[in-house]
Amino acid sequence: MPDAGPRVIAPGAVHVPGWLSPEQQRWIVARFHEWAEGPVPLRAAALPGGHRMSVRTVCLGWHWQPYKYTRDAGDVNGLRVLDFPEWMVRLGRKALAEAYGEGYDTAAYTPDTALVNFYDDAATMGMHQDKDERSSAPVVSLSIGDGCVFRFGNTETRTKPYTDVELGSGDLFVFGGPSRFAYHGIPRVRPGTAPQDCGLEHGRINITMRVTGMS
Repeated sequence: MPDAGPRVIAPGAVHVPGWLSPEQQRWIVARFHEWAEGPVPLRAAALPGGHRMSVRTVCLGWHWQPYKYTRDAGDVNGLRVLDFPEWMVRLGRKALAEAYGEGYDTAAYTPDTALVNFYDDAATMGMHQDKDERSSAPVVSLSIGDGCVFRFGNTETRTKPYTDVELGSGDLFVFGGPSRFAYHGIPRVRPGTAPQDCGLEHGRINITMRVTGMS
């Protein structure tokens, strides 16, 4: 659905289907395979109670572990994560212009970290808020590979009201403003739905760019 255009899900939350071209998706998938090799490799983060997430993550710029950011991956191998790439800053600004319109001050948006998540057929993500950052700048989310159900809720509770959005390969989702701290999650992935030309044979890659507000 590359010509569907932006769709407002809630104030500040915008879905743009098919925003990334197949060529862009394949290029990003190739970068993902490089990132996954390290120096801090793809891993399933452990929650404070010891339970490991079903999603596997590699981080750029800052290393995230529940519920903090560090430069070094003390919970993995103690090494520093890869730098946040300049091309991703430019991509994030283009994403905001697409979602919010050319009147939005994209030059003021400089993401400095990305959580790159890989979902296999059984992976899910419970309802949560992205609130470990010291900034309220928008989150830019990109999807490649298998489709999924993205549950986008409210800022007060993990329960209803929420909206289930079908995210496909190449889709952009931005949430900021009144929706910046809305609860959201992935209750299910749609196995076998990845387009043949996206560069990913199975599973789903999700990149979320954030501004940490840290130095």
